[in-house]
Amino acid sequence: MRDFPSCFGENGVQVADASCSSVVGSKSSHNCVSCVYKCKLLDKSCLVTIVWSKNLMGHCLSVEIYDSSHGFICKVDVKFSLFSKRKGLKNLQVNSSKIEVFWDLSLAKFGSGPGSGSGAEPMEGYYIALVCKKEMVLVIGDLRKEAFKKAGAIASFSNTMFISKRENVFGKRVFVTKAQFCDNGKIHDLKIECDTSCSDDPCLLVHIDAKVVMKVKHLRWKFRGNCSILVGGIQVEVFWDVHNWLFGSSLGNAVFMFQTSSSMEKLCAGPSVDDSSAFSWKFSESLKESKYSDVGFSLFLYCWKNE
Repeated sequence: MRDFPSCFGENGVQVADASCSSVVGSKSSHNCVSCVYKCKLLDKSCLVTIVWSKNLMGHCLSVEIYDSSHGFICKVDVKFSLFSKRKGLKNLQVNSSKIEVFWDLSLAKFGSGPGSGSGAEPMEGYYIALVCKKEMVLVIGDLRKEAFKKAGAIASFSNTMFISKRENVFGKRVFVTKAQFCDNGKIHDLKIECDTSCSDDPCLLVHIDAKVVMKVKHLRWKFRGNCSILVGGIQVEVFWDVHNWLFGSSLGNAVFMFQTSSSMEKLCAGPSVDDSSAFSWKFSESLKESKYSDVGFSLFLYCWKNE
């Protein structure tokens, strides 16, 4: 497996640069979680991106649909800080076919707390459903029965797969989130621990379900790298870049990626890119183009240190 720096090229990583993607841009864009699902829609392989975001006015939801061969198809934006928008239906007309997007967030509970994610994504009490030709193409959330009842659709999940997630997490030395490393697999507690302020030789620890699965010593020399771990019998490749924590500005973030597919070898073997936002963008573009058939699952974590 090629090391993490080779994916970025020889230059230093500037994760917090203004040219980065919206996920790692200005401070107002930090409260954002992006999930990508691969499914069959209109008899074609498509990618559905669910983007959760949070700002001073409340929460927002965006559903974006991409055709693997023709690019962008359609997008639905919901600002559900207003009670009238916490549940609803949007009808979309695409190539003479109707696509229906149902949502109910009236009982949604959003998690947040020290060392955890931004609270942009609901933890329970919600559903989002995508229906086409009376078939339930995609449904997420714990209120699945309510979604089927509301939509009056039959299940069609044979080609649906959760393939990518990007999330921002916050903390001083501990960063906590939930991780699911395979479609419909167990949800694990993931904790990243690193104290760069007091030690001349900081150490990086990764915990899965309270067990240390990765330990990196001499971090000032190994601020970028990768290693393999086993999680519930699944091999997971972990990439890290903590350059900004050690040598960058106080606004910089660290980037971690947990990848369960050998496709990363193909990605890293391509032309190098110069920063982590471009790296994640490049991976997302490869998904949209369906360049690699075995995409597995990828979790990108952008870890921001609270002052």
